[in-house]
Amino acid sequence: MEENNIVRFAGRMDLLPPYLFGMINKMKMEKRRSGDDVIDLGMGNPMDATPDAVIEKLVEVAQDPKSHRYPESSGMPHLKLEIAKYYDRHYAIDLDAEKETYFTIGSKEGISHLCLAIMGPGDSVLVPAPAFPIHIYAAVIAGANVMKVPIAPEKNFLDRIINVCESCYPKPRVLMLNYPHNPTGIVTDRDFFKEIVKLAKRFKFMVINDFAYSKITFDGYQAPSFLEVEGAKDVGVEFGSFSKSYNMAGWRIGYCVGNTEIVQALGKIKGYFDYGIFSAIQVAGIIALRDCDDTIPELANIYQNRRDVLCSGLDRSGWDMKKPKAGMFVWAKIPEPYNKMGSMQFAIELMNEGNVAVAPGVGFSEEGEGYVRLALVENEDRLRQAVRQMKKAMDAMDI
Repeated sequence: MEENNIVRFAGRMDLLPPYLFGMINKMKMEKRRSGDDVIDLGMGNPMDATPDAVIEKLVEVAQDPKSHRYPESSGMPHLKLEIAKYYDRHYAIDLDAEKETYFTIGSKEGISHLCLAIMGPGDSVLVPAPAFPIHIYAAVIAGANVMKVPIAPEKNFLDRIINVCESCYPKPRVLMLNYPHNPTGIVTDRDFFKEIVKLAKRFKFMVINDFAYSKITFDGYQAPSFLEVEGAKDVGVEFGSFSKSYNMAGWRIGYCVGNTEIVQALGKIKGYFDYGIFSAIQVAGIIALRDCDDTIPELANIYQNRRDVLCSGLDRSGWDMKKPKAGMFVWAKIPEPYNKMGSMQFAIELMNEGNVAVAPGVGFSEEGEGYVRLALVENEDRLRQAVRQMKKAMDAMDI
């Protein structure tokens, strides 16, 4: 066959490995099409309903022809005002609604475009590892060099950042944070963020905090915002999402708040890529922020109960894990001797033998090898069933 010399790709494509979660999803869908009942703990895709008031407002606004036009690209003024009120109400943070807020098509998209705006070839980015893939590959796509810092308790992690900053040239341009952390569930406090701000000013790097799991917290823990710390807006921004707190994952609405210059840089580059979020979704977002505070604790309690059921079942089956204080995942060490097959093959075997989908730890970089991430998106009965099926699958594995 004659070689095709017409279709060629940019060099950055060679830097992007196969998206392992896409491979797991493909396997899951193939099995479901063949009639298998696959319990999906692989993706953090909420299955619970969006609040009724949000849905009703979406329907109402979507029927108005005026909402079918191009939307306010940075966010409707009332939506921007509501996120400022939300941050004041929940974190006592004063945001300039016009200059320090920007709405995105989900936090993943926003982080990706911000990386294009603030980094490029020759720049270095510090990323805690293991990491949600976009925290690494948004920087890679932007042409920057990623320096992974193994995530650890606060003091050790801060020391590692200092060591990297003191030993490399040029100094890192950006530190990517994610608390509560995906996939490990590690949480932090204000004192840690105070130290991060000091280091950012000392070593002249910007900070991005992905705060997607801000309100899914357990056992009395309350996740602090990075912006609560004095001086945080001098050095960075925070991304948030409606996906988890309001079960609006498919609606694709998130936001960036914080440093004016960084927020405006995001707006500048997004102006070349998209026209913003559908107006009806923006108005529905106003309702979520303004009227749905009461639904958040109820949702967090649902996830906490699911966490307890899953962790209890895994513990009885010989797994080693810590109960997370936040987020919608359990990060579990693969028991011996099954760990020697590697997390990807282990996940494939759980799918093939047990009809349970999990996310392999290696999908979050090599630092995640030896673990799997299990999402708390199924109800309690299905989670108990998943544990039984995983145990049966492991008993059947040829190791």
